[in-house]
Amino acid sequence: MAILGIKINAERLFRLLFHLLFWGMLLVWPFISSAGNEEFREYVIKVFPVSLTNIPLFFLNTAWLAPKLLRKRGVAPYLLSLLALIIVFIIIQLGMREWLLPSSGHPWHRHLFITLMFVLMVTAIGTAYSLITNLVSQEKLQQEERQERLQSELAFLRSQISPHFIFNILNSIVYLIRTHSVQAEPVTIKLSELMRYMLYESADAQVPLDKEVEYLKNYVELQKLRFEEDVDIRLKIEGIARGQLIEPMLMIPFVENAFKHGVGLVSAPVIDISLRLEETSLAFSVRNKIGPELPEDKDNSSGIGLRNVKRRLELLYPDSHRLRLDREGEWFVAELELDVVRLDVAPR
Repeated sequence: MAILGIKINAERLFRLLFHLLFWGMLLVWPFISSAGNEEFREYVIKVFPVSLTNIPLFFLNTAWLAPKLLRKRGVAPYLLSLLALIIVFIIIQLGMREWLLPSSGHPWHRHLFITLMFVLMVTAIGTAYSLITNLVSQEKLQQEERQERLQSELAFLRSQISPHFIFNILNSIVYLIRTHSVQAEPVTIKLSELMRYMLYESADAQVPLDKEVEYLKNYVELQKLRFEEDVDIRLKIEGIARGQLIEPMLMIPFVENAFKHGVGLVSAPVIDISLRLEETSLAFSVRNKIGPELPEDKDNSSGIGLRNVKRRLELLYPDSHRLRLDREGEWFVAELELDVVRLDVAPR
């Protein structure tokens, strides 16, 4: 939240509003309510120094007793110390009232009742305030710890993508060089373009969707150069990216999985990729012909990419994605529907 250009978080705003309201009611409101009543106004002025002693009472409780005793040593030591503090301030305030109002004519038990009421009220509100702010702080700390663990896990997941991809492509280049293919050079150039994106773009938390789409196109072009006419590779893209943001390297694992399990295992392999872009969502589909085994059952390493992307989807898009991995006859189908955020409305 920003007020007059100054960023104020919810915890600080709560503290600010609490102190304004609490001290306003305790110290300022009596002067406002005494307008038009000179006798009461004179009384308010005389006992104002007594009211000021509630300030150290409040902060001794909230800044010292609660943090040092209640949170670290338990309820019993805190209550005993708070009782001693209450007795001390009752004595102080009663003494000040007797000194400031020596001839008020009010009986002593009335002074005691008023003093006791205000001291108990200030300590009770102070304790409640301390408990609430402590709960807010603990929740904020736990949230920061969860966020830190989340970022660490995401960093680990992202770090697995690059070696997995590079390993696959380097194998292709080695094959092309061994067969003296004229495609070795363009494949190497295309790989350098992809690696440039991986090194300088995909390290960001989110990237523009158009760059991710361009990366997908380059990847498919690379595979076309690699397989030439041996594999029927289809790519269909509908719609235009309009400033949406997306987690980097989110679609490629599905395509990699299709090439890994849809080429070399079946005759007349087909890789069918489609992407439909909407204003706030996308629909991504990858279909490949498969043999008698499901892709995820073939070997342990084959599932790394899919497990990786599924986990990233759970972490980053928990309520805004739908993923389906299924076998339909001789086809393995991966379908992803994802809500995406526009750059101009992305949270700051």
